[in-house]
Amino acid sequence: MIALTVAEVVEITGGVLHDEEARGDLVVSGSVETDSRLVTAGSVFFALRGEVTDGHLFVDAAVSAGAALVVAERPVEATVPVMVVDDGVVALSRLAAAVVERVRRHGRLRVVGITGSNGKTSTKNMLRAVLGDVAPTVAPEGSFNNHVGAPISMLRIDDATEFLVVEMGASGPGEIARLVEIARPDTGVVLKVGLAHAGGFGGIEGTRAAKAEMVTDLPETGTAVLNADDDRVAGMASVTAARVVTFGLADSATYRAADVDVTATGTSFTLTHGDLTRRVDLRILGEHHVMNALAALTVAGEWGLDLDRAAAVLETVARAERWRMEVLDGGDGVTVVNDAYNASPDSVAAALKTLVQIVPEGGRSIAVLGEMAELGEFAREEHDRIGRLVVRLNVGQLVVVGTEARLIHVAAGLEGSWDGESVFVTDIDEAYDLLRGSLRAGDVVLVKSSKSAGLRFLGDRLAAVSE
Repeated sequence: MIALTVAEVVEITGGVLHDEEARGDLVVSGSVETDSRLVTAGSVFFALRGEVTDGHLFVDAAVSAGAALVVAERPVEATVPVMVVDDGVVALSRLAAAVVERVRRHGRLRVVGITGSNGKTSTKNMLRAVLGDVAPTVAPEGSFNNHVGAPISMLRIDDATEFLVVEMGASGPGEIARLVEIARPDTGVVLKVGLAHAGGFGGIEGTRAAKAEMVTDLPETGTAVLNADDDRVAGMASVTAARVVTFGLADSATYRAADVDVTATGTSFTLTHGDLTRRVDLRILGEHHVMNALAALTVAGEWGLDLDRAAAVLETVARAERWRMEVLDGGDGVTVVNDAYNASPDSVAAALKTLVQIVPEGGRSIAVLGEMAELGEFAREEHDRIGRLVVRLNVGQLVVVGTEARLIHVAAGLEGSWDGESVFVTDIDEAYDLLRGSLRAGDVVLVKSSKSAGLRFLGDRLAAVSE
């Protein structure tokens, strides 16, 4: 974080120092953390109340780790200044907004926000690589994209930062709008509208409205980067005052991909924009990552970066993210594709299509699927649809893990006259024993589920990967 005095933090957040004798002229410039385990010397520790625990219980641990300032929602005793605020999340947001504005005012900071039902984290990682090749860039680690994680990421910037990439996720209406208000993006990217977290939005149109919050408040000087292949996203051009630039496979796209080719070693496509035509050979697996790469290249191109150089950087990116289409060696000629960090109907369908595309001659395609969480009233219908899709794609073996995902197994049985091609198991241990006893050379195993189902650990176990 940029250097601020305690008095400035108090003024920005509207807080009150618990100890009137605390030094307001003390300068803090370390990281801002909500997890005491991440605190280092000089950090500002926000003691937030969560669903599982309460950050106020870890103030002593944070101070012992080196915290220079504690922000709390009630008075606590500590050997460092304690600032009390009415709402810790609101205070965090105010601090992030103020820091972004100060760096923007005094430096060359440009901000890009990314949202969409799928692909946010992968696109963010691609952009971090492309922009970071040119100038100091800050982007969140992992999926820090909610009302707490996104402001924490924004506060990583300093006066030297030129590019800030903000991933914006949401589980309900208004959440993206609040993040946009904090970050004030120069460019807003919308990747896709799908049924991820649909339970919180009341359906696909509710999801569309929420994702549109990314571009609704962009200024006329801003740029809305929209997926030309998704009608719901392309239609957002009518609700923004910003200049609209599109990407996709459609002939109308400003930045276009053609001749897509997917193999077990990566994904290739031909990029066309203006007079540029270039083959791009991604090491990342899956046709759906072409759209993520296009979105990253669109931002780079619109910000004046050399597209050929940007594409060359993308070609060096080894994986989208841990547990996202991560190709692992399962030993004895077996390949494991661990894509179980998150799952929505669209992302599962895309992963299944990739699976059948990359199986070598004589090998088997094996899909190990768990629950797709947060679908609300659409859960039954969408799990049923995925089970039927597995059959239609002619996947060789289906293993469904966990009671919450059982409908996938049932639907697969109803769709085709299978004889043992679909198996239901109750837990990860049972799945591991079943698979380890049947895998053979040439098999490609896709492991896919929402994070809550925990199948990412099964994928690692099948490939003997440790954290």
